[in-house]
Amino acid sequence: MPLSRRRLLHAGSAGAVAVLAGAGLVSSAPLRAPRLLGDPFTLGVASGDPLPDGVVLWTRLAPDPFAPDGLAGTGLAPVTVEYEVAEDEQFRRIAARGSAVATRELGHSVHPEVHGLAPDRWYFYRFRAGSAISPVGRTRTAPATGARTERLRFAFASCQHWSSGYYTAYEHLAGEDLDLVVHLGDYIYEMEWARGRVGSAIPQTLRDEATDLTGYRLRYAQYKAEPELRAAHAAFPWVCTFDDHEIDNNWAGFEPGAGIDIHLLPALFRRRRAAAFQAMYEHLPLRIEQLPTGPYARMHRRYTFGDLADLTMLDTRQYRSSLVCGDGANLVVDCADRFDPDRTILGVEQREWLIDGLTRSPARWQILGNQVAMAQSDYDPGPAVAVGTDAWDGYVADRNAVLAAAAARGRGDLVVLTGDRHENYVVDIRGDYRDPGSPVVATEFTGTSITTGRDGADLTPRGRTLLAANPDMKFFNGQRGYVRVEVDHQLWRSDFRVVPYVREPGAPVATRASFVVEHGRPGAEHAGDPGPATAPPEVEVSGHETEIDAGR
Repeated sequence: MPLSRRRLLHAGSAGAVAVLAGAGLVSSAPLRAPRLLGDPFTLGVASGDPLPDGVVLWTRLAPDPFAPDGLAGTGLAPVTVEYEVAEDEQFRRIAARGSAVATRELGHSVHPEVHGLAPDRWYFYRFRAGSAISPVGRTRTAPATGARTERLRFAFASCQHWSSGYYTAYEHLAGEDLDLVVHLGDYIYEMEWARGRVGSAIPQTLRDEATDLTGYRLRYAQYKAEPELRAAHAAFPWVCTFDDHEIDNNWAGFEPGAGIDIHLLPALFRRRRAAAFQAMYEHLPLRIEQLPTGPYARMHRRYTFGDLADLTMLDTRQYRSSLVCGDGANLVVDCADRFDPDRTILGVEQREWLIDGLTRSPARWQILGNQVAMAQSDYDPGPAVAVGTDAWDGYVADRNAVLAAAAARGRGDLVVLTGDRHENYVVDIRGDYRDPGSPVVATEFTGTSITTGRDGADLTPRGRTLLAANPDMKFFNGQRGYVRVEVDHQLWRSDFRVVPYVREPGAPVATRASFVVEHGRPGAEHAGDPGPATAPPEVEVSGHETEIDAGR
């Protein structure tokens, strides 16, 4: 049965209290770890959602992460998990300690929320279950709200299909000088289809598409078992949202994507969505506010970094209207329905919350953590406009409303971070694409995938088409990697970090290009291009039948 927040909060049993302890509260009495537990920390440790006075920590007890029942070899009994947070890596100066209860209901995961820490500083943390001690993680609190903050360094990433390639990009990301990592979705994929990893095999238990809680738990275990991903989590706090593949390709609200026939029944998809949300919560450093209630989970939220930046994480899947003019994967021309003023990608409540935040915030920069492309993506270099309707191009009214709020703010401070496309883009966003003279009001940096799409290539036929059809697109690259960002009060800089291959481990990383945005002047400028990193050519189709989601 999917976990219900209402069932938890109103249950009076000791079991319900234990479940809530696993979500974030402390344990009142220690519960022993089973004697034969083995190493319970095979999936690593993580932290996230930094505030000025604390963070949320995460681990999941998983001595046998690929156990077919999805319970990771933990059995049925609750286990007390202790944690320590220290100012030093040797844990001589303890800043906080406590415990949480890991229960079967939440997959023996714990999410203790630590408060009382100093703002804008590094801490170290670890867990203990029985006699087992976890690896040490490192985390950082946010600067105090409104405090003068000179700079923020972070990376953003997305789309890490396991069988498409090795997680070499995360190995390099873990060695960067960053304050946090932003993940924009497709943390897992509901099924495996590509064979990009040389020498790897997919276990039998992971060959079927995930549709229930057991299946999704096994998917997360498969991904989090990768040492490069665990290292990146242990090195920095993360702020995460989801896109489509955490549940089903191109899903919209309570409508599944183009999947198996059995998933077309709305009731079955609601059950599937609830299972996927619960598994996501069990495996990511999320606060209790993100604990799902059946098929619902509040993932749109905002984090403030001193006086420098607001980071607003969006949810463009859960509240959106149905796809129009096809299934969203293929390109369409003359789709009048995408201009319907009642169509929404955010839902009314989230849209008003976002616009209110943009209007009221005193922060120097406004950053949107966004899943699907916001700028218009025209795939026809001729007079026609050929777009996909799964992105903001299918929800023009919402895009116009958000961009109008940014324009009214009049500060030239909006930067949109996007995943999904498995390609690197730099695009200036215009306020109204029906008016060619509409001013630029924001800049969108779309980051490529960690692995999805296999090795990729520097400039593909699809890239040439996009560059020819979109005058506001200033950069395209189709390799794998992540984007490194440094922002201060005057200047934003994005470095596109790419690896030449992912089919084998050990690839080097290089900065393919860098772009800057000057505060008060929306639009990106080229800041350096070391030249293409070599990669084998990749054949792609272009034209009106091109699939927007290159992973499927």
